Amino acid sequence: MDPIDLEQWLSSHPCALADVIWHVAAACAQIGRASARGALAGLHRGAGTTGSPSAAQQPLDVHADACMAAALSGCAHVAGWASARQADVTVSPEHGSGGAYLVVFDPLGGASNVESNISVGSIFSVLPHLFRGTPASAAAFMQPGRRQVAAGYAIYGPSTVLVLSLAQGVHLFTLDPDDRCEAGRWLLTRQHVQVPTATTEFAINASNQRFWEKPVQRYVAECLAGQSGPRGRDFNMRWVASLVAETHRIFTRGGVFLYPRDNKEPFKPGRLSLLHEAAPMAWLMEQAGAAASSGTCPLLDLVPDALHHKVSVILGSREEVERIVSYHEDPSANVSWQLFKTRSLFIQPQA
Repeated sequence: MDPIDLEQWLSSHPCALADVIWHVAAACAQIGRASARGALAGLHRGAGTTGSPSAAQQPLDVHADACMAAALSGCAHVAGWASARQADVTVSPEHGSGGAYLVVFDPLGGASNVESNISVGSIFSVLPHLFRGTPASAAAFMQPGRRQVAAGYAIYGPSTVLVLSLAQGVHLFTLDPDDRCEAGRWLLTRQHVQVPTATTEFAINASNQRFWEKPVQRYVAECLAGQSGPRGRDFNMRWVASLVAETHRIFTRGGVFLYPRDNKEPFKPGRLSLLHEAAPMAWLMEQAGAAASSGTCPLLDLVPDALHHKVSVILGSREEVERIVSYHEDPSANVSWQLFKTRSLFIQPQA
């Protein structure tokens, strides 16, 4: 029996949403091929700066951003999009008012790892355009993650894999490297992924240990104590510095990922973008039976106050995430709660 490809799989979903996903997947195929060519494609040297965050961009990052924008501009159902590499939203030149969906994406998460040939990836999220009939604006994107209708990422590693959910579980598609179709041929290689509820593996940037808040200090210390500690078993610690790679490892074998709020820059509520990174990954995790929290609130309940709203992120195997959340609830924990918590300054339209 021939494997199911993405186009066939999407045929059982709403046509407009399927078309959006097909265009995003086509862009990911182009990015994956460019990534596989590495320095041969001339995309491996630092160039320029970003439109919003001030970190230097890799040429591959710039190329990925352009691929996504070109693909979305050609989709009649996309009113506009918000890239992690741009300061403001982009309104579709042709479909800004009529499109039913908004797309949020990080064109190349983990771009700093390109030179080291470590897996990087593209993250995306699809939201309903609640103000349909008017051009997409930043306010239209200020929706909690639970309003997502689709989310996923493509990881560019030994193989290029698309991880996708349209609210019916998490499914994996692998790009056929022998198919030369410009849009790529994605073949279904794994269905209904479930993240194990328990794990003995966690990922965190230990260099920030001295800045962590008390609940995270406690959790990591207990894990590192191993069999002789309160957890009674040994844990392995991982850190790749690529959210896509960290998340993909959790989908393949379980684990928990932490990028917590810390006191290094105390006025920042976190380091990862809620719209471009945290919400899509939280959506995928919950679709796979895992959990995702800021430590004090489910990530999918948070409403962004700005396009580049940053949050702390804890996601992965449910038992570990729930344990870390319980540590944040300890009255003795020195936790800083966000002023508005789940409530945005924006007035939310009725879904």
